[in-house]
Amino acid sequence: MTKTTSRLLATALSSALLTGAFTLAQAGQASFVVDAQSGQVLEASNQDELNYPASLTKMMTLYLAFEALHEGRLKWDQKLTMSENAESKEPFKLAVGAGRQVTLREAVESIVVLSANDSAVAIAEQLGGSEQAFATVMTDKAHQLGMSNTVFKNPSGLPDPEQVTSARDMATLGVSLMRDFPEEFKLFSMRGFQFRGMKLRGHNNLMYRYEGVDGIKTGYTDASGYNVVTSALKDGRRVVGVVMGEKTASLRDDKMAGLLDSTLSSSSNATASTTPGTQLGATMTDTQPTK
Repeated sequence: MTKTTSRLLATALSSALLTGAFTLAQAGQASFVVDAQSGQVLEASNQDELNYPASLTKMMTLYLAFEALHEGRLKWDQKLTMSENAESKEPFKLAVGAGRQVTLREAVESIVVLSANDSAVAIAEQLGGSEQAFATVMTDKAHQLGMSNTVFKNPSGLPDPEQVTSARDMATLGVSLMRDFPEEFKLFSMRGFQFRGMKLRGHNNLMYRYEGVDGIKTGYTDASGYNVVTSALKDGRRVVGVVMGEKTASLRDDKMAGLLDSTLSSSSNATASTTPGTQLGATMTDTQPTK
């Protein structure tokens, strides 16, 4: 049994004590690629096994921020105060200092580009009052979107033994972001941003090596391994892909590039290109996925 498997098994046992149910969690590598328009599953491997999301968690934090924007509960120029709790979140953060403020736009862009943990907590505390309360909303929204294997415990993805998801669920979230917030989704293509005079570059290297890729989100903790969710468009077909549990960032990126090559190849049955107003995210159908 691997170290990560042991950790996930302990998570499942802990959850079983709380819920009275037992679901065996399997650690390790997983992948999933879906056609964003038709919902056809193009590749799947261990897609429903439980893994830790790491910073992929921030995709849901952003989903709820975008939802709040559309509902008028947040504004792009709204000021968010960094609490001592937010300021304490290492390693990636804006580090403006406890008690200081950033705009929602600065917080969102720092999450997209830098995976800033303090910004994720600031959004959570603004919308939910606390990380714990916001995490309950995150989990509820995940289940509404069909992410049946996902439980969120914080807005950043920092380690928590009960925060779990699956490759299929992360693809569902990626498609949901694209479908429900098409304008805001364009932010995921940012390779860098300027923050108060500093030019900051993102660390999603797949965006620099693969044409047509949207970054969406990377993630890493010791328990999760190296994760990524991305979307890509080629010859009229847009896909959302997930890779989880790789041993290095380069192996993760190579795995995703290979999946995109195979699912976006000219021999694939391309679908009509997606445009604003196009229905994205049809029900996922497991039609002879590769392993």
